[in-house]
Amino acid sequence: MIYNNPFSQLAESVSPMAIQFFVFAMIALVIIGTLLDIVHKKNVKYFFENAKKAKKSAKKILTTGEKTSVILKTIASDIATTSELGAGKRRAAHLLGMYGTILFWIGSVVMIFFYIEPSLNTPSVWPIIWHVGAIMTVLGGSWFWFFLRVDVYSEAQPWYRIIKADLFVLALIASSLFGLIWSFLQSLNLSERWDDKVFLVFYIVSNLVLFGGVYWSKFAHMFYKPGAAIQKNLAEADGSRDNLPPPADAPEQFGLGIKREEPKHY
Repeated sequence: MIYNNPFSQLAESVSPMAIQFFVFAMIALVIIGTLLDIVHKKNVKYFFENAKKAKKSAKKILTTGEKTSVILKTIASDIATTSELGAGKRRAAHLLGMYGTILFWIGSVVMIFFYIEPSLNTPSVWPIIWHVGAIMTVLGGSWFWFFLRVDVYSEAQPWYRIIKADLFVLALIASSLFGLIWSFLQSLNLSERWDDKVFLVFYIVSNLVLFGGVYWSKFAHMFYKPGAAIQKNLAEADGSRDNLPPPADAPEQFGLGIKREEPKHY
């Protein structure tokens, strides 16, 4: 299974152009959903206005080199390794899901646009990347969903309680899981099968929910968080600190009670 290109096998019964069109449609849904989210929540407007305020209260004018250095450090630390989560289970689950999703999507695009024709031999590296990425996404997303969500971990809510904000992670897990099951059933090559088609439909629907639900889910946060992290670190570097006061020059005194349990009440 792990060496097979499931999209190439699908192209034996479905037009390759139809499969590629589906990818373009998902990209269009992301763009439309993100733009609607920007208009509705006015996040970009807030970032620009906040940046103008910070510039007025900056204590130091950063050179182009200094800005570039801050941005590169932010990408390498805050974005690529999610260092703001600290060392722990939450960060590990996030990295597992994030890089799994990246591998899963890259593998999908490469196999669909370069090796979709059944007559072409797909290099084994791409199906491996696709399957490993899907497995990583399912593991990281499930770890987060069942054990690390704030409302479950800290507020004693049941894991099966679903709200609108959960749409992204659930659709992400579902698309990867259904993709894996569909690929496995397809690789069996049994005659007159129907179950692989069922999971193909589940795979398509979960992707429609994932990419079509950008406006209602946390999908758009993937675009906002890097910008917010860069702005925050630039504000630290130029001294504006987003118009917040500097840290108090005094020892932290919380009392011995803070050591009784791990901090988890958000």
